[in-house]
Amino acid sequence: MKLTGSEIIVDMLAQENVPYVIGISGHGNLALVDAFRRSRDRLRLIMPRHEQAAVHMADGYFRAKGSPLAVFTSIGPGATNTVIGLATAYVDSVPLLQLVGETHVHMRGTGVLQEIERQRWSDLPAMFDPVVKRMWRIDDAAQIPRAMGQAFNTMLTGRPGPVVLTLPMDVQAQTVDVDPAVADSPRRRPHNRINGDAAAIDAAADLLIGAQRPVIVVGGGVILSGAEAEVLRLAEHLGAAVVTSMQGKSAFPEDHPLYAWHMGTNATTCGNAMTANADVLLAVGMRFADKATCSYKPGESFSIPPSKLIHVDIDPYEIGKNYPVEVGIVGDAQAVLAALVERVRTRTPARSWQQSAYTNEIRERVAAWLASLRPLSESQQSPVTMGRAIAEVRKVLPANALVLSSSGNVQAQLYQEMAFTQPRTYISTGGFSTMGWAYPAAMGAKLAAPDRPVVAMVGDGDFLMTFQEIATAVQYGIPAVAVVVNNQGWQAIRDLQEIAYGDGASYGSMFEQEQEAITPHLADAARAFGAHAARVTHPDEIGPALRAALASGAPAVVEIMVDTQRGTSGGQAPGWWDVPVPGYYPERRAQYEREKSEERL
Repeated sequence: MKLTGSEIIVDMLAQENVPYVIGISGHGNLALVDAFRRSRDRLRLIMPRHEQAAVHMADGYFRAKGSPLAVFTSIGPGATNTVIGLATAYVDSVPLLQLVGETHVHMRGTGVLQEIERQRWSDLPAMFDPVVKRMWRIDDAAQIPRAMGQAFNTMLTGRPGPVVLTLPMDVQAQTVDVDPAVADSPRRRPHNRINGDAAAIDAAADLLIGAQRPVIVVGGGVILSGAEAEVLRLAEHLGAAVVTSMQGKSAFPEDHPLYAWHMGTNATTCGNAMTANADVLLAVGMRFADKATCSYKPGESFSIPPSKLIHVDIDPYEIGKNYPVEVGIVGDAQAVLAALVERVRTRTPARSWQQSAYTNEIRERVAAWLASLRPLSESQQSPVTMGRAIAEVRKVLPANALVLSSSGNVQAQLYQEMAFTQPRTYISTGGFSTMGWAYPAAMGAKLAAPDRPVVAMVGDGDFLMTFQEIATAVQYGIPAVAVVVNNQGWQAIRDLQEIAYGDGASYGSMFEQEQEAITPHLADAARAFGAHAARVTHPDEIGPALRAALASGAPAVVEIMVDTQRGTSGGQAPGWWDVPVPGYYPERRAQYEREKSEERL
């Protein structure tokens, strides 16, 4: 069978059941786009307004559905525009395939339009090295079937992540004979899960059975592996408390009596108390990053040791990286937890935890945390408090709605305050903390879940970074809703400046002109793009505005003008975070040095 390089790509994407390709046409991918045109009955092409948004859309699609999409770009700036999206997916272990147009093989090194070649010929791929799981540089169309099979294998097995294929312009158009056996990519990867070592699982079971204050720490790896049911079974058998990282949020029902919310700097007092005072911790699919651990200051989020840590992860690099382990288990979260549940059930009967002292402690700590939120979540003031905005949004949305957030105060406060009871309904950027992610990711999530409400809850600074994608949503009829909490600046940075350095230290973080707030009317701008939109200023207006946006069946923006005063502009920060203080603040510097000296790295 004779096919061009681009036709091979199309056939293999269809074979992998990829329904959408997302990207922007350019001179560097003309042959590839023409193959998409000729196969439009098999692959739907979506053209965003910026390549960064293309990757975020594919990212959101996977996080909502668990299936990867393909992104395509032209040569040069079209490709480099995707680096932020690739880095976001890489840090959060999200698989996607990126196809990059490149210099003709025979023209490399001549300096063709948009080629980078002063250190090495056609050197663009070097920019992707730190932010992809693997990359294939194609020199001949005959290499594509093997590379595509390896690409899907790589991105979907082990620790998932994004991958890149570079496609020189001449290779896209080159015709070659294709061996169907080589092009059968689903038959060229493993289909089993990685089981943990049996002896290590036995040791972990013994520790958990003997624990008086066991805590299960749920990371994003639990959601990636679909291990939510196993976590629930294990927690209920042992009567263990459950906390989640930001990427693990929604993996465990947050109305469950054993749920203690979150640990970390911008987390909850109840979560920090339970993890810091655990005698045995079972951490599954998490990295122990600085925000989740209060910058490794003992007693804030964790006390390891004396707490004994069982760490389960698909990536051996993560085990022992930041904390010593009593038992380290390399394996798939679902496979290891299933085996652990079986061991525990065999060795000890289910505990009567419903009215135990430990469960009552969890209830009391959670109740105290939720009570601390009520003054702002029930406030009638106008402009609206962010806490009240979050509470009103939660009242409107059904349990199966998907809520997405990017970096900033909105993300932190959603994490702390909005409860989720179904898996994959809270979706957020994690370790790369990318702004501009949420709305295009929500578009991807809506493609993945067309029958469910999908809402991106974002700040105005975040939204403006990829605001142009409202035009894409309108063009393709993708009815994702943006709830924009307009605080007229980079409020999270303004607050951090003043918390770390004192009142009056805010600078370069608010949208101001001669010290007066200045902000576009985002609802009006969204209407100009053809979207449904409303701006509200009073808490009682939020619910009706959001219901109308969801009922419109169209891309929509609900802009909420919120209070910008520190204290009402963001959530609580119950834990330590290492934010260095300059020496010209002597008292604050001395305090910082004392706090820093307690970190254990």
